[in-house]
Amino acid sequence: MGGSGQHSIRLFQSLEHACGYWPERLARDLIIDPADPHLPSVYGQALAMGFRRSGGHVYRPYCGGCRACISVRIPVDRFEPGRSHKRCLARNADLELRIAPARRTDENFALYRRYLDTRHAGGGMDDPAPENFDAFLACRWSPTEFMEFRLGGELVALAVTDVLPQGLSAVYTFFEPALAGRSLGTYAILRQVERARREQRGYVYLGFWLAGHPKMEYKRRFRPLEYLDGAHWRPMPEPAP
Repeated sequence: MGGSGQHSIRLFQSLEHACGYWPERLARDLIIDPADPHLPSVYGQALAMGFRRSGGHVYRPYCGGCRACISVRIPVDRFEPGRSHKRCLARNADLELRIAPARRTDENFALYRRYLDTRHAGGGMDDPAPENFDAFLACRWSPTEFMEFRLGGELVALAVTDVLPQGLSAVYTFFEPALAGRSLGTYAILRQVERARREQRGYVYLGFWLAGHPKMEYKRRFRPLEYLDGAHWRPMPEPAP
């Protein structure tokens, strides 16, 4: 892919591995050379091409015979919160937002462990070591911030957010499992949209949407939503009634 100026950056294919969304399938990724010094400068362009960051790797699915993973983003200037979004905002009006450096603390790691233990029990992520947290959520070059949501001073949700001139990338969100009724994952996205609009950043990138996947349907409730058809970003059709 083209990078800054005349620089070209190399792409690699990963080996096949178990799909993180459909366990019965095998997956393969296209990865931008993680050792290339130009990676930070092309990261924003890569987001617009459907790539995603996980730790120090910027990748997108490249699976033979499967195109289930669709990159999606919210155009923040045209976003209008629906009724459920307005209820979510009202339900969480007592939360305080703080912007923190992207580094592990005893507090955020404990919340991360509680979240994975509840949401991903038995899935291989539910007993993370500190180095797993560090390797997954941030890296030395990434423009990452932690958006902390606090209730009475206590950390109850954290949105890992990459901050780029053209938009925010919602890398990952984890929250207090006992407060699942607050819809804190949705709330974090709404606050990221609010921030992007205030800072005049055009998009919030939500990663991948998979039709029919139960953990992905919440993304379609953000309207309008755009999807990448392989070459162009287009409006996501309204879901069937």
